[in-house]
Amino acid sequence: MAAYWPYVGILVIIGIFFLAERRWPEGVTRFEENVLATLLALITLVSFSQVIARYGFNSGWGGALEFTRILFAWMILFGMSYGLKTGMHLGVDALLRLFPQKLFKFFAIFGAFCCLLYAIILLSSGWLAVFGADTKGGAMTYWQTMFKVGIGLDDLRYPDWMQDTFGLKERVQRWIAYLILPIGLGLFAFRAIQAMIAIWRGEREMVIAGHEAEELVAENRDVLKD
Repeated sequence: MAAYWPYVGILVIIGIFFLAERRWPEGVTRFEENVLATLLALITLVSFSQVIARYGFNSGWGGALEFTRILFAWMILFGMSYGLKTGMHLGVDALLRLFPQKLFKFFAIFGAFCCLLYAIILLSSGWLAVFGADTKGGAMTYWQTMFKVGIGLDDLRYPDWMQDTFGLKERVQRWIAYLILPIGLGLFAFRAIQAMIAIWRGEREMVIAGHEAEELVAENRDVLKD
């Protein structure tokens, strides 16, 4: 049972998002946007401060590059579920637009299903052995390994006061930084299921924003000229 507790944790997180969204849909959206904005702001702030420190004072933070790289990964992995939710992912839909409505809807649902399949395979690919595939591992297995081993990151270290107060190791553990791997993929799978249901009900057209992006470009093509 110990091997399955991270999966239970992901389901709990998804359940919290599901229940919160039913009660406060706008609040959940604002939360996601604030998380992404905070991550982007931290990346900008750290990068800018390091430029000033290095070129102005010939100093700097040794863990800045690794920290910003992790923040960037968090922004991507957390943001991809938000992008699927809001239909911000770009795609090519020119061929699909030629299909009859029922066939178009089928392929739109199939596209959402492919997103779900992508997330599940990356999360844990061992189940593909049922189809004869020689695969194992995935984001969850990798994260569990990092959690058990407890290996630290290359450059990120806890402040001295945290080491003294809480008895922490010097380096920040990798499993903390990589926690977004299972969470991000779990949320992406959740949003893919939501998209499939919404397309089936006729509440949204596709998972991509290909057609909408064309309309947006057409509406704003003369903005720069003005």
